[in-house]
Amino acid sequence: MSKADRYNKMYPISWEQLHRDCRALSWRLLEKGPFEGILAITRGGLVPAAILARELDIRLIDTVCISTYDWKVQEKKATVLKDFKGDGEGWLLVDDLVDTGGTARLVREMVPKAHFATVYAKPEGRPLVDTFITEVSQDTWILFPWDSETQFAQPIVKVSQENNS
Repeated sequence: MSKADRYNKMYPISWEQLHRDCRALSWRLLEKGPFEGILAITRGGLVPAAILARELDIRLIDTVCISTYDWKVQEKKATVLKDFKGDGEGWLLVDDLVDTGGTARLVREMVPKAHFATVYAKPEGRPLVDTFITEVSQDTWILFPWDSETQFAQPIVKVSQENNS
């Protein structure tokens, strides 16, 4: 199966839903802290990190920059564009999603003592995350609001019929 074929479903997330889910994640993280700071995995972790920083009243924010995805095609190897000094102790590591776990494994090696939280998790990457809100199937592409625009969508039954013909 090609990488583009592994996503059979699309799960669009609105700005409002993302905000609600991040607030729900904040509630779960309250008992895990306090945290010294937030370490956001860019780019997907930036928006959740901003919401979590507000809700948990965390002012110290840093980033670890990893490049792994290009739309629906996952590159063969993750590229570290910016790392983090330290083992992550006392830090909250944040990303939007854990998918296959490739990025998560790499960042876990970099900051093994950080508490890793994602908003969404898929089964393959789920064991690498300490806290998350919503699990989605492995074959679902999560369409984040920063990657989309409002347009007409075919009813699910018609899309299903087109895929089966």
